Amino acid sequence: MPPPGVCLNIVNERYKKDGRGTAENPDKFLDQDFEYLREYCLIRGMRYIDDMFPPDRTSIGPGILTPEEMERVEWVRPGKAVQDPYLFVDGVSRFDFSQGAVGNCWFLASIGALTFQQHILKKVLPTDQGFQKDYAGIFHFRFWRFGKWVDVVIDDKLPTLNGNFFFVHSKTPNEFWPALLEKAYAKVCGSYADMNSGDVSEALMDFTGGIHMTFQLKDVPSDLWALMHRAAKSKSLMGCGTPQGETSANTVLPNGIVQGHAYTVTGVTKVTSNGRPVNLVRLWNPWGEGEWNGDWSDNSPLWQTLSASERKQCLQVDDNGEFWMSMQDWCTYYKSVDICCLCPDFLDASGSCHWTSSFHEGRWVAGTTAGGCMNHKDSFWINPQFRIKLDKLDEDCASKQGPNNMLVSLLQKPDKRNRRLVSSLHIGFSIFEVPPEYQGKKGKFPAAFFSSNQPVAQTKNYLNAREVMEFFRLRPGEYIIVPSTFRPNETASFILAILSKNETHIHENSSVQGVEIHKPTVNENIMQKEAGRGKTENKLFRQYSDQYEEVNAEQLQRLLNDNFLNGVNSGGFSLDACRGLVALMDLSITGTLNGQEFIRLWKRAIQYKEIFFLKDTDRTGTLSLGELRNAIEASGLTVSDDILNLLALRYRGSSGDISLESFICLILRLDCMAKIFKKLSDSQGVGMFLRESEWMYLCMYS
Repeated sequence: MPPPGVCLNIVNERYKKDGRGTAENPDKFLDQDFEYLREYCLIRGMRYIDDMFPPDRTSIGPGILTPEEMERVEWVRPGKAVQDPYLFVDGVSRFDFSQGAVGNCWFLASIGALTFQQHILKKVLPTDQGFQKDYAGIFHFRFWRFGKWVDVVIDDKLPTLNGNFFFVHSKTPNEFWPALLEKAYAKVCGSYADMNSGDVSEALMDFTGGIHMTFQLKDVPSDLWALMHRAAKSKSLMGCGTPQGETSANTVLPNGIVQGHAYTVTGVTKVTSNGRPVNLVRLWNPWGEGEWNGDWSDNSPLWQTLSASERKQCLQVDDNGEFWMSMQDWCTYYKSVDICCLCPDFLDASGSCHWTSSFHEGRWVAGTTAGGCMNHKDSFWINPQFRIKLDKLDEDCASKQGPNNMLVSLLQKPDKRNRRLVSSLHIGFSIFEVPPEYQGKKGKFPAAFFSSNQPVAQTKNYLNAREVMEFFRLRPGEYIIVPSTFRPNETASFILAILSKNETHIHENSSVQGVEIHKPTVNENIMQKEAGRGKTENKLFRQYSDQYEEVNAEQLQRLLNDNFLNGVNSGGFSLDACRGLVALMDLSITGTLNGQEFIRLWKRAIQYKEIFFLKDTDRTGTLSLGELRNAIEASGLTVSDDILNLLALRYRGSSGDISLESFICLILRLDCMAKIFKKLSDSQGVGMFLRESEWMYLCMYS
């Protein structure tokens, strides 16, 4: 059983820092351990059945089969369907398989690209399994999913209808790697139905964990063919797609091109036709049939204009779904090309410039770190901010570099397991140059900065997409990158990827990693006025204390609700909150507060009450999550976005705002825990075992 809630968050963060989630040490998807499960089945002489992706209608999903067809589905192991099944027969090839009943051409086009790169294929499809040695009906595959690699376990039961496999199937009857790979990916998506419709870039990224870039062919770069040629040589995966027609159907045009369809880019070459160079692109249709019939197609007379050696090298006449097109025709009939690679050095013609990449995770939380786009001037600044410093290129690289030196990608994480239920937001980002007066400044840049400074680069549009990316040319210097949703107060997690040829230094532009203590900013006149009320405090204490001149949690609850919340529209301090206050202020560890401890609590509560109403700028009697950040600052604490988001989850009411009593409890606990952690860290205590963010997570939820 996994650890609950915030503890699981800490565990996952530590796993990541300790190397878990890499291709060599992937996370166990749904906590299923392949080695353990296979060994368990082998010892007991049984065949594995996956209860997390069971062989029933839930794993097929809705909309693929009629109810009558669903009733006739049988889940069959390969050994029952054919004699002598194998995972591979004579290696792997894009020609091994054909698409089934799901509209997942985007996924199959990515598999077609994957078959060209054996080093990547071995990561996705581990070789420690098969139908011969140690067979127990269990297989596993590995995918990169939103920042980490996961190992996905499945059983080998495959759905059949009328005795035929109706999802992806191999053209060689006893070969099963395509069907099992599709099943593993269906499990990650939620069901087979969840794989219906998508972009080829999605699976390309999930197969590689690499860098992805998209080029729109209506605005094609002049050097795109040369770039693709270098990408092919550098073992990149490439796919492309055609525009959707008037309907959602995959209509086959008279020229053989399928509308709204994904293809694999399987080759890029240059030939000499009638003495003139021609750039060609080779494509593969994952249907396994259906080809372009125009210039440079299989039966085009243009092949006769080539030398015999070029014709022999390129031309293969076969209705297998693969064909050549000229670069010009390809750009005319296709809408975009996606390139996914482990290293983007191919972007430059020169090999002397090496690109480096970095990945950063973040989160937009409604009310605290979700400020919307620049149209929302008052809230844009609360979005996560990342500060980046670009060093100067060395002279050799600077003299040979291309038009761009930076690629920024923003990927939003799904909020649900089932892919078809995921609601993507419109996302984008803006980049601002840091002026001299802001260099060296700690903390988030305020709204005033973004009102007086325009972005030097940004996404052209906010897109409702899994990922947006842009190329830029930025000069050496300091910059702020602000990823955001289009509308404010939309919650989602994201991954920001930055590629640069320059030496790059990047960190989140939050003041601190956890909590930082400084002098509070309060109205001195009010504090002097409250300091003169010592007699009132003593009188209150004597009125509510017991015979031993102490107050317990119940007595403190009555005292605060009767005297502290006068004129405040509030639900009052709960008994549980007062128990927490006693625990925080009870220095003598008696479970009660004596007179000195109570007065200390009262004075601090009055101070925080003043701050509360000072920062309640809309005079609602509560703090919005935006006002909460300012109130915490005024109280003498600066918190990171992560801690602020945690505080909002822990203390806000059903309206989403923070009441006075919640704010008092929040600040007292936050201040106490920050000081304890600092003291223990200085003496090499808790800091040796817990990072500050982990300490605060545990303390705020304890």
